[in-house]
Amino acid sequence: MGLTNVWIATLGDGLLRADQVVGLTAHETPALTGKPPRWLLDVTLRAPSGSGSADGWDVGILHRTLIQTPAEPVGAPEALARLLARLDREDAAGLIAAVADSGGRTRPASVVRLAFRPFEDEAGSGT
Repeated sequence: MGLTNVWIATLGDGLLRADQVVGLTAHETPALTGKPPRWLLDVTLRAPSGSGSADGWDVGILHRTLIQTPAEPVGAPEALARLLARLDREDAAGLIAAVADSGGRTRPASVVRLAFRPFEDEAGSGT
């Protein structure tokens, strides 16, 4: 992807440049004592992540969470893939943010809206 001017807001890790994304997933976390499971919409980055101990080094893929929902965000990875493809064709510049709409108790799945806000032309602003 040529999305060097498109940035994606994460839940707790700041902004990621969209051209670094190589995977999109939604998965459920395990329930913890006293807490229900949650669903995460994650991006996978092309940068590996590693950690080590005296026994050796473990290298894995790097995930960043975009949003957390109480139920499955049906279609969210596909919707983000379509948005990224469209923005790539348009040579866009701006910020993508994921926003959840749980739909109350009547809907089994959480709806995730992906909002794109283009960067304003700052010509002449001196910054």
